[in-house]
Amino acid sequence: MRKFLVAAALTGAVATGLSAAPAAQAATDTTASSTNWGNYFSSNGKAYSYGRTYKSGGYVHTYWYGKEKFGGDKKYGYVWFEYYKDGSWHKFSRFFNGKGNDHWSKRDVKKIYTYTCWGSTPFKYCGGKHRIY
Repeated sequence: MRKFLVAAALTGAVATGLSAAPAAQAATDTTASSTNWGNYFSSNGKAYSYGRTYKSGGYVHTYWYGKEKFGGDKKYGYVWFEYYKDGSWHKFSRFFNGKGNDHWSKRDVKKIYTYTCWGSTPFKYCGGKHRIY
């Protein structure tokens, strides 16, 4: 009787595992392929950025939009991107005065983080870092 119960339990576990695997893979693929992100604020709340990141044809594309509330006096909003590619990290920023947007893409990117800053230099009043891909 015990052998019968063990065999039945194993058969049920294998059948359940096989039927759940394709659904789990499909859910993973759709989640990883496109991400809407933001609003990510600077630490003083005067600027924020948001956007969309997705993968297509081996390239990771990021469309970003930025808005800042108190421009002038040579103070701007900055959106920063850090991405991991070919075994090392790369980092760059784009500034916006009032509002701005842009698109960038790279091939074979593994991870992307972003954050928003506001001030007279790209390094002032930076908000938290967020993973977007």
